[in-house]
Amino acid sequence: MTTTLTRTLKLPSLVLFGLAYLTPLIVLGIFGIIAEATGGAAPAAYLVALAAMLFTAHSYGRMAVAYPVAGSAYTYVRRSIDPRVGFMVGWAILLDYLFLPMVIWLIGGSYLTAQFPGIPIGLWIVGFILITTLLNILGIKVADKANYVLMAFQLLVIVFFVALSIGNVVSTSGASGLVSTQPFFNDTSSFATISAGAAIAAYSFLGFDAVTTLTEETIEPRKNMPRAIMLIALIGGGIFVAVSYVTQLVHPGGVFEDSASAASSIALQIGGQLFGAVFLAGLVVAQFASGLAAQASASRLLYAMGRDSVLPKALFGRLSEKFHTPVVNLVITGVVGLIAIFLDVATSTSFINFGAFTAFTLVNASVVFHYVRQRRAGHRLNPVSYVVVPVIGALICAYLLSQLDSNAITLGVSWLVLGIVVLALITRGFKAAPPEMTATEKATVEAAA
Repeated sequence: MTTTLTRTLKLPSLVLFGLAYLTPLIVLGIFGIIAEATGGAAPAAYLVALAAMLFTAHSYGRMAVAYPVAGSAYTYVRRSIDPRVGFMVGWAILLDYLFLPMVIWLIGGSYLTAQFPGIPIGLWIVGFILITTLLNILGIKVADKANYVLMAFQLLVIVFFVALSIGNVVSTSGASGLVSTQPFFNDTSSFATISAGAAIAAYSFLGFDAVTTLTEETIEPRKNMPRAIMLIALIGGGIFVAVSYVTQLVHPGGVFEDSASAASSIALQIGGQLFGAVFLAGLVVAQFASGLAAQASASRLLYAMGRDSVLPKALFGRLSEKFHTPVVNLVITGVVGLIAIFLDVATSTSFINFGAFTAFTLVNASVVFHYVRQRRAGHRLNPVSYVVVPVIGALICAYLLSQLDSNAITLGVSWLVLGIVVLALITRGFKAAPPEMTATEKATVEAAA
């Protein structure tokens, strides 16, 4: 008897999963970095990033209709363009997964260091890594209900933060102070600075496409999946724009004593010591839970690639006989996380955005390739939906990719070159098709859930 996935997920469940994956509180975690990069126009950066995500979300929706199976960027590019190009997209996404835990630990460490300046940030980062690595080795999993509780707590902190921010603005500038164009464009911002900020802001959207891996467990996936992807990007983007707007009203401009932990100082300003402590606790708990899931995801991605012989099986494709977890891979992701000690938040987020923008650009391109293939097969598709919209999405994503930190671009290109070398080895000089990595993405999302 063949075992198959059960279709039980409806649209609300998909949207909730996607929003939980986004970790909405992250908008405050990196607010100072974006405000500094844009010259005090953080919500404008989020609007540009949202536009890119909505075009890309549309393309994900088209691909989910064309290929209603568990998969994501890798699957869509592999099937629409070429298996080798698909492999490179999967390789680029691996960069995201390897560095995501590092960024999460760095953000958490930055806020704790600001609160306890006597303790070096390196100690906080090492503490995060040791605890999450130990829990992941032991096989501790965060239950779905716990994720929902965490999501509710995050939203509660955000609601209080916004309410207190509005109160602060009204008390100092009156009700008219709530309406201003300054957070979107001012004397210290420009199109170039806003674009650079948008390239960083895209970090907040990472994971909006994760629901595509649940396609085989979704009721009426051809209808519900495109809607879910668009709603997740739209609702998440709406939260990011609104929260960054009121926060920018409280603190105009992009100059901070410590941009990496700016929101913590603003929380103290609008709510005093009590709310400042609640905000810090909420952020650290969210970062800890996210780090736990991200490290688990990265380790299982490495394990799946090792098991499929994409990476050396003897090293990456092994599970601990005692704990039944990929211990070696967990340790590797922990060691990679130590790099955070030598980086700042802006540079580290750019690292993982390189992989994301590469994948997003090619997903948009895959829709056009799908259109051409269907046209040749005699099937007519809407050219606006399958050509115009994805081309615009690809151009925006490619442009934002070019706006990333120069160090991130150098690292990203080096990573892709290494991927080409790996691809050449496992395909015997590009003569054979690369191994299938479909199980990779499913293993990753299951770990994150």
